[in-house]
Amino acid sequence: MSSYNEQLALLITRVGQTDFASQLVTTLKSLVPIDDATVLVYPDTDLPVVEYFEVPAGLDRSTLDVFVAGAFVLDPYYQAASRDRRFGVFRLRDLAPRGFRDSEYYKAWYRNCGYQDECGYLLPNGATGFINIALGRTGDNSRFTPQQVKALATVRPVIEVLCQQHWQVRPAAARPEDNVNLREQLNTALNQFGSSLLTEREAQVINLVLHGHSTKTLAEKLSISVETVKLHRKHAYAKLEVGSQAELFYLFLDSLMSAGDYAGGDTLVAYLQPPQAAP
Repeated sequence: MSSYNEQLALLITRVGQTDFASQLVTTLKSLVPIDDATVLVYPDTDLPVVEYFEVPAGLDRSTLDVFVAGAFVLDPYYQAASRDRRFGVFRLRDLAPRGFRDSEYYKAWYRNCGYQDECGYLLPNGATGFINIALGRTGDNSRFTPQQVKALATVRPVIEVLCQQHWQVRPAAARPEDNVNLREQLNTALNQFGSSLLTEREAQVINLVLHGHSTKTLAEKLSISVETVKLHRKHAYAKLEVGSQAELFYLFLDSLMSAGDYAGGDTLVAYLQPPQAAP
């Protein structure tokens, strides 16, 4: 604990400085074993800002560019803080639906990061903003123990106050673009995805598939049978011309990131339009 106290003292002096996020991670690493860390700050209405990240071993680049461009709307931590306003220290399994590890989002994001387990802070910051400190274990069969999670939770109050002081919301001069809630636009795009081609129930099923729900949890959530879920999913895949959850996931991401000046509705409407011939 003495090492943590020494690092915490240094962290206090770094509030407002450019190396605050780096010292924050160093401080937490002195408390519990952490192999990888990412610090994301979500402003009230804007896209997340990556304040700190580490490139996973064996990779030559991070995939955070895809994450912050839109994939984050499927993240269980984002959903917990943005939709449910849940804050605290959570392991991934506390927030993710059953079957999440079989989802394409998990395979594309967590597996790519090499995470065997994740424990993250969700800290409020402003009216609707928040801070996500993602801490990963990457060793084979490596997990955060209950004692380690408890240690992280115990120091949460001081970590929260320091983070809020460093990333406090500062009033700025009003600009036209300030009225655009980019995060809300992405949430709407996710909720409307496929609605132009699918029935209401098929769209519900697809939305929950994207969030990582298994067939069984889907059936429970929608109060329908497993066979009915499979039938809705089969019809939806046929209408969307995808053959797997992986193809569905990337169709969603591609349509989302090519939406440009999104004004509402299903992103597939513009995405599936044939290119206009040159005059």
